[in-house]
Amino acid sequence: MSTRTRSVLAVLAIGALTLATACSKGNAGGTTAGGSPGASASPTNLTALFAPPKITIGTADDSKGPAIPPEGVVKGGTVNMIDRDDYPHLDPGRVYDNVTANFHLMISRGLTGYKRVATGEYKVVGDLATDAGTVSDGGKTWTFTLKDGVKWQTGEPITSADVKWTIERLFADFPIEGPPYIQQWLTEEDFKKAYKGPYDGKELSNIETPDDKTVVFKFNEPHADANYAFAMTGYDIVPKAHDTKEKYDKDPVSSGPYIIAKHVLDKSMDLERNPNWDPATDPIRGAYPDKWHLEFGYQSLAVTDRLIADAGDDKKTFSFYTNVAAERTQQVLQDPALKDRILRQPSPYGDYYYFNLDRVKDIKIRQAIAYAWPTKQIQTVNGGPDTSVINTTILNPSVSGWQDYDIFGFKAHPEGDIAKAKALLAQSSNPKPTIVYGYNNTPTQQRETVAIKNQMAKIGVNIVAKPMDTKTWYDQTSKVDNGLDMYWGGWGADWPTAATVFPVIFGPVRDGGYNQSHLNDPAVTAEIKRIMGLSDANEANQAWAALDKKIMETITPLVPALNNLALQLHGSLIGGAENDPISWVISPNTIFLKNS
Repeated sequence: MSTRTRSVLAVLAIGALTLATACSKGNAGGTTAGGSPGASASPTNLTALFAPPKITIGTADDSKGPAIPPEGVVKGGTVNMIDRDDYPHLDPGRVYDNVTANFHLMISRGLTGYKRVATGEYKVVGDLATDAGTVSDGGKTWTFTLKDGVKWQTGEPITSADVKWTIERLFADFPIEGPPYIQQWLTEEDFKKAYKGPYDGKELSNIETPDDKTVVFKFNEPHADANYAFAMTGYDIVPKAHDTKEKYDKDPVSSGPYIIAKHVLDKSMDLERNPNWDPATDPIRGAYPDKWHLEFGYQSLAVTDRLIADAGDDKKTFSFYTNVAAERTQQVLQDPALKDRILRQPSPYGDYYYFNLDRVKDIKIRQAIAYAWPTKQIQTVNGGPDTSVINTTILNPSVSGWQDYDIFGFKAHPEGDIAKAKALLAQSSNPKPTIVYGYNNTPTQQRETVAIKNQMAKIGVNIVAKPMDTKTWYDQTSKVDNGLDMYWGGWGADWPTAATVFPVIFGPVRDGGYNQSHLNDPAVTAEIKRIMGLSDANEANQAWAALDKKIMETITPLVPALNNLALQLHGSLIGGAENDPISWVISPNTIFLKNS
C-alpha cells in the first residue's frame, strides 16, 4: 500500500492549490519581498504575502496549443541566460529540483503540465495528452490519449509505448533522483524492490497500451491527483527506441521546442529550434526566441553587476534563478531606473538546516543548537529584512495546513538564546559536541557558515565546516552515509498540501531519497498515514499543523531556515520575464526579446 494515498474527497475539496516542484535550488543568493512582478509588499503579514497561485484543472480545449502569449510578444532572436550551475541531469527521469525542471520545459514534455493563463493563475492541462486525463474505477484508473502530431526531434511519433517505457524505466537501478509517486501507486512504497525495470524484457501489467495513442494506468488505490503527479518533470517522456540508459543523461532526445545544439559541461549550452515541435500541440510553451545561449559559473555579485550595467548583449540577458547579491540589495531597491527590470516573488519552499539523526542523536544537543541559532545574523548576510522573513515552522506559509508557532524563539530572540542553549547542553550527553556542517561553496554561504560557526562557539559547539559542490549538492546530501551532521535542504509541496511534504521529507530513508534528517519514528509515520486517510480537507489541514509543531517539540529534526523573498533583475530588452510562483524561477515559456 502506498503511503502517498490520499482520499478522493480530500483532494477534490481543495480549491486554489498550492504547489512547487520538489527540491529548491540550494541558496542561490539574496532575495526580497513582494508578490507580482515589480510589486512591493510588507513582510509582516505572512498569510497574505505567501498567498498561493490559483490552480484549476483545464479542459480539452484548454489543452490545445498554442500557448497564451504575453503582452507585446516578439518572436525571434537569441536570448542569453547566465547562472551559477550547469544542470546536473538531462534525463528527465532523474530530475527533482525546480531549476533543472524549469530548464526541461525547453527540451522535454510530459502527459500533463501547467498552463499559465494569467499572472498567478494556472491550469493543469494535457501537454502531450489531449486533456488532463480521464479517471474511472473510483480514482484507480487513469486514461490518457496522445495528441496527433506530437513528435521527437527525429521526426518519429511519440507513442503510448514510449509513455509506458518511460514509467517502467524509473524502476531500474540508475534513476534514483526523481519523484516516487507513480511508481509507488503502481506497485508498493519500496518500488525498486517490486520491479526491476523493462531492460530485461519484463513489463508492468497495470500500464496498458491498447493502441499507439492510448495509455491506461491502473493504480492499487484511488489517486484523484494523478494528473498533478504526471505534470512533474520526472515523468516527462523518454523515447523507447533511443533510450541509452545511463548515457541518456548526457544526450537526451528532445520532444520540446528546442534541441541541445552544443554543450560544454559546466561552461555553456546552446539551444536551437526543434523543427519537429508543433506549437499547435503545445498549450504551455511559447518558445518565442529562435535560440538560447546559456552560460554557467557566475556568482550572484557578477550577475547582479552585469544586469545593473545593462551594456551590450547584457540587455538581452537574464538569469533563471540568481537573485540580486546581498551587497547590492539596497542599491537595486532604491534606484528608480531599475524599477521596470525588477522581479519579486516570495518562495513557496520550506528551507531547513537538517540534523542527521543517525549522527546527532541527543535531542538536547539539537535543541540547544536551535535555541542558539543565529537567525538575525544569517538574515543580515543574505541582505537583511528586505530579502527574507523569519520562519519558525516546517511548512511554508503558502501551504494549506500552515499555522504559525515559535517554539525556539526565532522571532523573540533572532540573535539566538545563548543562555537557554547552554543550559540544555549542560544536561546533554556531550556538553562540547563537534558538528560536521556541510554547506554550498558560494560567497554568501561562506559568510553564513562563519556566522553559524562563531555563534555555536559561544555555547561550546565546535563546527567543522565542509564546503561542497553546488551542482551536485542533493546528490551528496541525499546519501544515507553522507558523513555530515548538519546541512541545508529545501522542499516544496509537489502539489496541493502538506500531504506532499511530510510523507516525503519524513518518508523512507534511502540513498537518493528525500528524508534528509533520516527521521524514522513509528508514531510520526502512523500519524502521517492517519492524516492521509482523512476525507475532510479542513480536518487534515489542522492535523498537519499539529504534527508540524509536535515534530519540532518532541524530535527537532531540523532548524527552519528563512523564508526567502526573491529579488531578480533582467536586461532591458528581455520581455515576458516573470518569476513563476510554482517553481520560484523565471519560466522560459513567456520570455521574448523586445525590439531594440
